[in-house]
Amino acid sequence: MQRSVLVLAAGKGTRMKSRLPKVLQVLGDKPLLGHVLDTARSLGASARIVVVGHGAELVEQAMQHETDLLWVRQEPQLGTGHAVQCALPVLPRTGSTLILYGDVPLTQSDTLLALLGAAGDGLALMTLEMDDPTGYGRIVRVDGQVRRIVEHKDANTAERALREVNTGIMAVDNGLLHELLPLLHNDNAQGEYYLTDLVALAVARGVTVHTVQAAQDWEVQGVNDKLQLAQLERIWQKEQARRLMLEGLTLRDPGRFDLRGSLTHGRDCEIDVDVVLEGQVVLGEGVRIGAGCVLRDAWIGDGCQLQPYTWVDGARIGAQAQVGPFARLRPGADLAENCHVGNFVEVKNSQLGPGSKANHLSYIGDAIVGARVNIGAGTITCNYDGVNKHITRIGEGAFIGSNTSLVAPVRVGEQATVGAGSVITRDVPDGQLAVAGALQKIIEHWRRPSKIKS
Repeated sequence: MQRSVLVLAAGKGTRMKSRLPKVLQVLGDKPLLGHVLDTARSLGASARIVVVGHGAELVEQAMQHETDLLWVRQEPQLGTGHAVQCALPVLPRTGSTLILYGDVPLTQSDTLLALLGAAGDGLALMTLEMDDPTGYGRIVRVDGQVRRIVEHKDANTAERALREVNTGIMAVDNGLLHELLPLLHNDNAQGEYYLTDLVALAVARGVTVHTVQAAQDWEVQGVNDKLQLAQLERIWQKEQARRLMLEGLTLRDPGRFDLRGSLTHGRDCEIDVDVVLEGQVVLGEGVRIGAGCVLRDAWIGDGCQLQPYTWVDGARIGAQAQVGPFARLRPGADLAENCHVGNFVEVKNSQLGPGSKANHLSYIGDAIVGARVNIGAGTITCNYDGVNKHITRIGEGAFIGSNTSLVAPVRVGEQATVGAGSVITRDVPDGQLAVAGALQKIIEHWRRPSKIKS
Protein backbone atom coordinates (compact mmCIF):
# COMPACT_ATOMS: atom_id res chain seq x y z
CA MET A 1 0.00 0.00 0.00
CA GLN A 2 1.19 3.51 -0.84
CA ARG A 3 2.18 5.31 2.35
CA SER A 4 2.68 9.03 2.88
CA VAL A 5 4.03 10.81 5.95
CA LEU A 6 2.72 14.29 6.64
CA VAL A 7 4.66 16.36 9.19
CA LEU A 8 3.02 19.44 10.70
CA ALA A 9 5.71 22.04 11.36
CA ALA A 10 4.05 25.44 11.02
CA GLY A 11 4.01 26.54 14.66
CA LYS A 12 5.82 29.62 15.93
CA GLY A 13 7.00 28.25 19.28
CA THR A 14 6.58 31.50 21.21
CA ARG A 15 7.55 29.91 24.52
CA MET A 16 10.98 29.03 23.13
CA LYS A 17 11.81 32.75 23.19
CA SER A 18 14.06 32.21 20.20
CA ARG A 19 14.47 33.66 16.73
CA LEU A 20 14.58 30.09 15.42
CA PRO A 21 11.30 28.32 14.61
CA LYS A 22 10.50 25.70 17.21
CA VAL A 23 11.10 22.72 14.90
CA LEU A 24 14.70 23.91 14.33
CA GLN A 25 15.64 23.77 18.02
CA VAL A 26 18.36 21.15 18.40
CA LEU A 27 18.04 17.82 20.19
CA GLY A 28 21.18 15.70 20.21
CA ASP A 29 22.89 16.46 16.93
CA LYS A 30 20.03 17.72 14.79
CA PRO A 31 16.88 19.87 14.73
CA LEU A 32 13.68 18.42 16.14
CA LEU A 33 12.26 18.23 12.63
CA GLY A 34 15.34 16.30 11.49
CA HIS A 35 14.57 13.50 13.96
CA VAL A 36 10.99 13.27 12.69
CA LEU A 37 12.07 13.18 9.05
CA ASP A 38 14.62 10.44 9.81
CA THR A 39 11.84 8.36 11.33
CA ALA A 40 9.61 9.01 8.32
CA ARG A 41 12.37 7.78 6.02
CA SER A 42 12.81 4.61 8.07
CA LEU A 43 9.15 3.75 7.47
CA GLY A 44 9.70 3.56 3.73
CA ALA A 45 7.31 6.40 2.98
CA SER A 46 6.58 6.99 -0.69
CA ALA A 47 6.15 10.69 0.07
CA ARG A 48 7.33 12.92 2.91
CA ILE A 49 5.33 16.14 3.11
CA VAL A 50 6.09 19.00 5.51
CA VAL A 51 3.58 21.76 6.28
CA VAL A 52 5.37 24.97 7.27
CA GLY A 53 4.18 28.41 8.26
CA HIS A 54 6.10 30.55 10.74
CA GLY A 55 9.72 30.89 9.62
CA ALA A 56 9.02 28.75 6.56
CA GLU A 57 12.07 29.99 4.67
CA LEU A 58 14.38 29.19 7.59
CA VAL A 59 12.92 25.70 7.95
CA GLU A 60 13.17 24.93 4.24
CA GLN A 61 16.74 26.20 4.11
CA ALA A 62 17.77 24.14 7.14
CA MET A 63 16.36 21.00 5.53
CA GLN A 64 17.61 21.64 1.99
CA HIS A 65 19.74 18.47 2.16
CA GLU A 66 16.46 16.52 2.30
CA THR A 67 16.00 16.52 -1.45
CA ASP A 68 12.84 14.39 -1.62
CA LEU A 69 10.58 16.53 0.59
CA LEU A 70 7.34 18.13 -0.56
CA TRP A 71 6.78 21.53 1.06
CA VAL A 72 3.35 22.99 1.77
CA ARG A 73 2.73 26.50 3.15
CA GLN A 74 0.03 27.11 5.76
CA GLU A 75 -0.79 30.81 5.71
CA PRO A 76 -2.40 31.86 7.96
CA GLN A 77 -2.13 29.17 10.66
CA LEU A 78 -5.71 28.22 11.54
CA GLY A 79 -5.16 24.96 13.40
CA THR A 80 -4.05 21.40 12.77
CA GLY A 81 -7.09 20.54 10.67
CA HIS A 82 -6.41 23.52 8.44
CA ALA A 83 -2.74 22.45 8.13
CA VAL A 84 -3.77 19.06 6.74
CA GLN A 85 -6.34 20.72 4.50
CA CYS A 86 -3.50 22.75 2.98
CA ALA A 87 -1.73 19.49 2.11
CA LEU A 88 -4.73 17.84 0.43
CA PRO A 89 -3.68 18.87 -3.11
CA VAL A 90 -0.45 16.88 -2.84
CA LEU A 91 -1.89 13.89 -0.95
CA PRO A 92 -2.80 10.88 -3.13
CA ARG A 93 -6.41 9.72 -3.01
CA THR A 94 -5.31 6.14 -2.43
CA GLY A 95 -3.09 4.62 0.22
CA SER A 96 -2.73 5.98 3.75
CA THR A 97 -1.15 8.94 5.50
CA LEU A 98 0.69 9.03 8.81
CA ILE A 99 0.37 12.44 10.47
CA LEU A 100 3.29 13.45 12.67
CA TYR A 101 4.45 16.65 14.37
CA GLY A 102 7.75 18.43 13.87
CA ASP A 103 8.14 19.10 17.60
CA VAL A 104 7.58 15.47 18.70
CA PRO A 105 10.96 13.99 17.79
CA LEU A 106 11.32 10.63 19.53
CA THR A 107 8.43 8.48 18.33
CA GLN A 108 9.83 5.06 17.47
CA SER A 109 9.43 3.38 14.10
CA ASP A 110 7.98 0.17 15.58
CA THR A 111 5.26 2.13 17.34
CA LEU A 112 4.33 3.94 14.14
CA LEU A 113 4.28 0.74 12.11
CA ALA A 114 1.83 -0.70 14.64
CA LEU A 115 -0.33 2.40 14.22
CA LEU A 116 -0.31 2.08 10.44
CA GLY A 117 -1.24 -1.57 10.73
CA ALA A 118 -4.16 -0.77 13.02
CA ALA A 119 -5.52 1.91 10.69
CA GLY A 120 -6.03 -0.40 7.71
CA ASP A 121 -8.39 1.43 5.36
CA GLY A 122 -9.84 3.52 8.19
CA LEU A 123 -8.37 5.58 11.00
CA ALA A 124 -6.14 4.86 14.01
CA LEU A 125 -5.04 7.14 16.83
CA MET A 126 -2.01 6.98 19.07
CA THR A 127 -3.16 7.53 22.64
CA LEU A 128 -1.59 7.63 26.07
CA GLU A 129 -2.84 7.07 29.63
CA MET A 130 -1.80 9.97 31.86
CA ASP A 131 -2.16 10.55 35.60
CA ASP A 132 -2.44 14.28 34.95
CA PRO A 133 -3.92 14.88 31.49
CA THR A 134 -4.31 18.64 31.93
CA GLY A 135 -4.05 20.43 28.62
CA TYR A 136 -4.51 17.34 26.46
CA GLY A 137 -7.48 16.35 24.31
CA ARG A 138 -9.45 13.47 25.89
CA ILE A 139 -10.53 10.28 24.16
CA VAL A 140 -14.27 9.87 24.61
CA ARG A 141 -15.44 6.26 24.37
CA VAL A 142 -18.90 4.68 24.41
CA ASP A 143 -19.04 0.96 25.17
CA GLY A 144 -15.29 0.84 24.67
CA GLN A 145 -15.41 2.34 21.18
CA VAL A 146 -13.87 5.72 20.36
CA ARG A 147 -16.57 8.22 19.54
CA ARG A 148 -14.78 11.57 19.53
CA ILE A 149 -11.94 13.66 20.93
CA VAL A 150 -12.66 16.70 23.05
CA GLU A 151 -10.01 19.37 23.57
CA HIS A 152 -9.24 20.33 27.16
CA LYS A 153 -10.58 23.87 26.78
CA ASP A 154 -13.87 22.54 25.37
CA ALA A 155 -14.27 19.61 27.80
CA ASN A 156 -16.81 19.48 30.63
CA THR A 157 -16.00 18.28 34.14
CA ALA A 158 -16.69 14.61 33.39
CA GLU A 159 -14.65 14.69 30.21
CA ARG A 160 -11.72 16.36 31.97
CA ALA A 161 -11.67 13.42 34.41
CA LEU A 162 -10.81 11.04 31.55
CA ARG A 163 -7.16 9.90 31.59
CA GLU A 164 -6.75 8.57 28.04
CA VAL A 165 -5.42 11.41 25.92
CA ASN A 166 -4.86 12.09 22.27
CA THR A 167 -1.21 12.48 21.24
CA GLY A 168 -2.17 14.03 17.90
CA ILE A 169 -0.43 11.30 15.92
CA MET A 170 -2.77 9.38 13.63
CA ALA A 171 -2.86 7.18 10.55
CA VAL A 172 -5.73 7.75 8.11
CA ASP A 173 -6.91 6.28 4.84
CA ASN A 174 -6.35 8.91 2.14
CA GLY A 175 -9.82 8.51 0.69
CA LEU A 176 -11.26 9.25 4.12
CA LEU A 177 -9.06 12.34 4.45
CA HIS A 178 -10.20 13.72 1.11
CA GLU A 179 -13.83 13.06 2.04
CA LEU A 180 -13.90 14.43 5.58
CA LEU A 181 -11.34 17.23 5.83
CA PRO A 182 -13.48 19.74 3.87
CA LEU A 183 -16.24 19.18 6.48
CA LEU A 184 -14.23 20.51 9.43
CA HIS A 185 -15.46 23.69 11.11
CA ASN A 186 -14.02 26.11 13.66
CA ASP A 187 -16.92 26.35 16.10
CA ASN A 188 -14.81 25.95 19.25
CA ALA A 189 -13.09 27.94 22.01
CA GLN A 190 -9.99 28.54 19.88
CA GLY A 191 -11.73 29.41 16.64
CA GLU A 192 -9.49 26.88 14.89
CA TYR A 193 -10.00 23.88 12.64
CA TYR A 194 -9.16 20.88 14.83
CA LEU A 195 -7.83 17.75 13.17
CA THR A 196 -9.28 15.83 16.11
CA ASP A 197 -12.81 16.58 14.85
CA LEU A 198 -12.01 14.12 12.09
CA VAL A 199 -12.70 11.32 14.57
CA ALA A 200 -16.35 12.23 15.18
CA LEU A 201 -16.90 12.68 11.44
CA ALA A 202 -15.40 9.25 10.75
CA VAL A 203 -17.55 7.62 13.45
CA ALA A 204 -20.64 9.22 11.91
CA ARG A 205 -19.71 7.48 8.62
CA GLY A 206 -19.57 4.13 10.44
CA VAL A 207 -15.78 3.95 10.53
CA THR A 208 -14.30 2.12 13.52
CA VAL A 209 -11.54 4.19 15.10
CA HIS A 210 -8.69 2.07 16.41
CA THR A 211 -6.11 3.11 18.98
CA VAL A 212 -2.52 2.16 19.69
CA GLN A 213 -0.83 3.00 22.98
CA ALA A 214 2.66 4.49 22.87
CA ALA A 215 5.14 2.07 24.46
CA GLN A 216 6.95 4.91 26.28
CA ASP A 217 5.46 8.26 27.22
CA TRP A 218 8.55 10.07 25.91
CA GLU A 219 7.76 8.79 22.42
CA VAL A 220 4.91 11.29 22.19
CA GLN A 221 6.39 14.07 24.31
CA GLY A 222 6.39 17.40 22.49
CA VAL A 223 8.67 20.36 23.03
CA ASN A 224 7.27 23.79 23.80
CA ASP A 225 10.04 25.53 25.77
CA LYS A 226 13.71 25.21 26.61
CA LEU A 227 12.99 23.33 29.83
CA GLN A 228 11.09 20.61 27.98
CA LEU A 229 13.84 20.55 25.36
CA ALA A 230 16.46 19.91 28.05
CA GLN A 231 14.32 17.19 29.65
CA LEU A 232 13.89 15.42 26.33
CA GLU A 233 17.62 15.76 25.65
CA ARG A 234 18.36 13.75 28.80
CA ILE A 235 15.84 11.11 27.72
CA TRP A 236 17.46 10.95 24.29
CA GLN A 237 20.93 10.62 25.78
CA LYS A 238 19.75 7.94 28.19
CA GLU A 239 18.37 5.92 25.29
CA GLN A 240 21.59 6.28 23.31
CA ALA A 241 23.60 5.14 26.31
CA ARG A 242 21.29 2.16 26.88
CA ARG A 243 21.61 1.07 23.26
CA LEU A 244 25.40 1.38 23.26
CA MET A 245 25.80 -0.55 26.49
CA LEU A 246 23.63 -3.35 25.14
CA GLU A 247 26.02 -3.41 22.16
CA GLY A 248 28.93 -3.96 24.53
CA LEU A 249 30.27 -0.44 25.20
CA THR A 250 31.36 0.26 28.78
CA LEU A 251 30.13 3.61 30.10
CA ARG A 252 31.41 4.42 33.57
CA ASP A 253 28.31 6.54 34.21
CA PRO A 254 25.64 6.51 31.47
CA GLY A 255 24.02 9.56 33.05
CA ARG A 256 27.13 11.62 32.30
CA PHE A 257 27.57 10.83 28.61
CA ASP A 258 26.51 12.80 25.54
CA LEU A 259 26.30 11.45 22.00
CA ARG A 260 25.56 14.23 19.53
CA GLY A 261 26.18 12.29 16.37
CA SER A 262 26.98 8.65 15.59
CA LEU A 263 29.34 6.24 17.32
CA THR A 264 30.78 3.02 15.94
CA HIS A 265 32.89 1.00 18.35
CA GLY A 266 34.78 -2.27 18.62
CA ARG A 267 34.92 -4.65 21.56
CA ASP A 268 36.12 -3.76 25.06
CA CYS A 269 35.96 0.01 24.70
CA GLU A 270 35.49 2.13 27.79
CA ILE A 271 34.33 5.73 28.16
CA ASP A 272 34.66 7.66 31.40
CA VAL A 273 32.34 10.43 32.63
CA ASP A 274 31.48 13.73 30.96
CA VAL A 275 32.65 12.68 27.48
CA VAL A 276 30.97 14.40 24.50
CA LEU A 277 30.93 12.77 21.06
CA GLU A 278 29.92 14.82 18.03
CA GLY A 279 29.67 14.09 14.31
CA GLN A 280 30.91 10.65 13.24
CA VAL A 281 33.17 8.94 15.76
CA VAL A 282 34.76 5.53 15.18
CA LEU A 283 36.52 3.60 17.95
CA GLY A 284 38.57 0.49 17.33
CA GLU A 285 38.88 -2.30 19.87
CA GLY A 286 40.09 -1.74 23.40
CA VAL A 287 39.95 2.06 23.26
CA ARG A 288 39.98 3.95 26.56
CA ILE A 289 38.62 7.50 26.71
CA GLY A 290 39.24 9.49 29.87
CA ALA A 291 36.92 11.89 31.65
CA GLY A 292 35.97 15.16 30.02
CA CYS A 293 37.17 14.35 26.49
CA VAL A 294 35.47 15.86 23.44
CA LEU A 295 35.61 13.96 20.13
CA ARG A 296 34.24 15.30 16.86
CA ASP A 297 34.53 13.44 13.54
CA ALA A 298 37.33 11.30 14.93
CA TRP A 299 38.81 7.90 14.04
CA ILE A 300 40.55 6.18 16.96
CA GLY A 301 42.58 3.01 16.39
CA ASP A 302 42.77 -0.20 18.45
CA GLY A 303 44.20 0.07 21.94
CA CYS A 304 44.41 3.86 22.01
CA GLN A 305 44.24 5.72 25.28
CA LEU A 306 42.90 9.26 25.46
CA GLN A 307 43.76 10.79 28.81
CA PRO A 308 41.28 13.19 30.47
CA TYR A 309 40.27 16.47 28.86
CA THR A 310 41.63 15.72 25.43
CA TRP A 311 39.96 17.39 22.44
CA VAL A 312 40.01 15.48 19.13
CA ASP A 313 38.45 17.30 16.19
CA GLY A 314 38.62 15.91 12.65
CA ALA A 315 41.66 13.76 13.43
CA ARG A 316 42.86 10.18 13.07
CA ILE A 317 44.80 8.33 15.76
CA GLY A 318 46.61 5.08 15.00
CA ALA A 319 46.64 1.91 17.08
CA GLN A 320 48.20 1.92 20.56
CA ALA A 321 48.72 5.70 20.55
CA GLN A 322 48.48 7.72 23.74
CA VAL A 323 47.08 11.25 23.75
CA GLY A 324 46.65 13.75 26.57
CA PRO A 325 45.81 14.83 29.13
CA PHE A 326 44.83 18.31 27.97
CA ALA A 327 45.93 17.72 24.37
CA ARG A 328 44.26 19.15 21.28
CA LEU A 329 44.17 17.43 17.90
CA ARG A 330 42.72 19.74 15.27
CA PRO A 331 41.44 18.90 11.77
CA GLY A 332 43.99 17.11 9.63
CA ALA A 333 45.97 15.69 12.54
CA ASP A 334 47.02 12.14 11.64
CA LEU A 335 48.90 10.15 14.27
CA ALA A 336 50.40 6.79 13.29
CA GLU A 337 50.58 3.81 15.62
CA ASN A 338 52.33 4.11 18.99
CA CYS A 339 52.55 7.90 18.89
CA HIS A 340 52.56 9.89 22.13
CA VAL A 341 51.05 13.38 22.27
CA GLY A 342 51.05 14.75 25.78
CA ASN A 343 49.74 17.55 27.93
CA PHE A 344 49.17 20.96 26.36
CA VAL A 345 50.30 19.80 22.92
CA GLU A 346 48.37 21.00 19.87
CA VAL A 347 48.58 19.23 16.52
CA LYS A 348 46.96 20.66 13.38
CA ASN A 349 47.04 19.39 9.78
CA SER A 350 50.13 17.30 10.50
CA GLN A 351 51.29 13.71 10.16
CA LEU A 352 53.22 12.05 12.98
CA GLY A 353 55.02 8.85 12.02
CA PRO A 354 55.02 5.60 14.02
CA GLY A 355 56.44 5.92 17.51
CA SER A 356 56.97 9.68 17.40
CA LYS A 357 56.51 11.70 20.58
CA ALA A 358 55.58 15.23 21.53
CA ASN A 359 54.91 15.00 25.21
CA HIS A 360 54.88 18.56 26.55
CA LEU A 361 53.77 22.08 25.69
CA SER A 362 54.26 22.10 21.91
CA TYR A 363 52.52 23.25 18.74
CA ILE A 364 52.85 21.13 15.60
CA GLY A 365 51.09 22.66 12.60
CA ASP A 366 51.37 21.87 8.88
CA ALA A 367 54.15 19.37 9.50
CA ILE A 368 55.21 15.97 8.21
CA VAL A 369 57.02 14.11 10.98
CA GLY A 370 58.75 10.80 10.34
CA ALA A 371 58.94 7.73 12.55
CA ARG A 372 60.52 7.71 16.03
CA VAL A 373 60.98 11.49 16.24
CA ASN A 374 61.28 13.07 19.67
CA ILE A 375 59.93 16.61 19.90
CA GLY A 376 61.00 18.39 23.08
CA ALA A 377 58.90 20.57 25.36
CA GLY A 378 58.11 24.05 24.10
CA THR A 379 58.77 23.26 20.42
CA ILE A 380 56.69 25.08 17.82
CA THR A 381 56.49 24.92 14.06
CA CYS A 382 56.29 28.50 12.79
CA ASN A 383 54.02 27.64 9.89
CA TYR A 384 52.37 31.00 9.12
CA ASP A 385 54.14 34.02 7.66
CA GLY A 386 51.13 36.29 8.00
CA VAL A 387 49.75 35.39 4.58
CA ASN A 388 50.53 31.76 3.70
CA LYS A 389 51.00 28.46 5.52
CA HIS A 390 54.27 26.53 5.03
CA ILE A 391 55.35 22.94 5.67
CA THR A 392 57.85 21.68 8.22
CA ARG A 393 59.43 18.27 7.47
CA ILE A 394 61.17 16.27 10.18
CA GLY A 395 62.99 13.11 9.13
CA GLU A 396 62.93 9.70 10.76
CA GLY A 397 64.71 9.43 14.11
CA ALA A 398 65.33 13.17 14.49
CA PHE A 399 65.63 14.74 17.94
CA ILE A 400 64.26 18.25 18.47
CA GLY A 401 65.50 19.89 21.65
CA SER A 402 63.23 21.79 24.01
CA ASN A 403 62.11 25.34 23.30
CA THR A 404 62.92 25.10 19.59
CA SER A 405 61.26 27.16 16.86
CA LEU A 406 61.19 25.58 13.40
CA VAL A 407 60.53 28.36 10.88
CA ALA A 408 58.81 26.86 7.85
CA PRO A 409 59.41 26.03 5.11
CA VAL A 410 62.21 23.98 6.60
CA ARG A 411 63.47 20.40 6.71
CA VAL A 412 65.19 18.60 9.58
CA GLY A 413 66.93 15.53 8.20
CA GLU A 414 66.85 11.91 9.35
CA GLN A 415 68.71 11.22 12.60
CA ALA A 416 69.45 14.98 12.87
CA THR A 417 69.57 16.76 16.22
CA VAL A 418 68.47 20.28 17.03
CA GLY A 419 69.87 21.83 20.18
CA ALA A 420 67.56 23.22 22.83
CA GLY A 421 66.52 26.84 22.42
CA SER A 422 67.34 26.98 18.71
CA VAL A 423 65.52 28.99 16.06
CA ILE A 424 65.92 26.91 12.88
CA THR A 425 65.49 28.85 9.65
CA ARG A 426 67.54 26.64 7.29
CA ASP A 427 67.45 22.94 6.49
CA VAL A 428 69.37 20.60 8.81
CA PRO A 429 71.21 17.79 6.95
CA ASP A 430 70.73 14.12 7.85
CA GLY A 431 72.60 13.07 10.97
CA GLN A 432 73.89 16.56 11.80
CA LEU A 433 73.58 18.74 14.91
CA ALA A 434 72.11 22.22 14.51
CA VAL A 435 72.45 24.86 17.22
CA ALA A 436 71.05 28.31 16.61
CA GLY A 437 71.12 30.68 19.55
CA ALA A 438 72.94 33.62 21.05
CA LEU A 439 76.36 32.89 22.59
CA GLN A 440 76.06 32.64 26.35
CA LYS A 441 78.02 35.23 28.31
CA ILE A 442 78.72 35.58 32.02
CA ILE A 443 78.68 39.17 33.25
CA GLU A 444 80.79 39.41 36.37
CA HIS A 445 80.06 41.80 39.23
CA TRP A 446 76.51 42.37 37.91
CA ARG A 447 73.87 43.22 40.48
CA ARG A 448 70.12 43.16 40.19
CA PRO A 449 68.45 46.53 40.40
CA SER A 450 66.80 47.32 43.71
CA LYS A 451 63.89 49.51 44.60
CA ILE A 452 64.70 53.11 45.43
CA LYS A 453 63.73 53.81 49.01
CA SER A 454 61.51 56.82 49.37
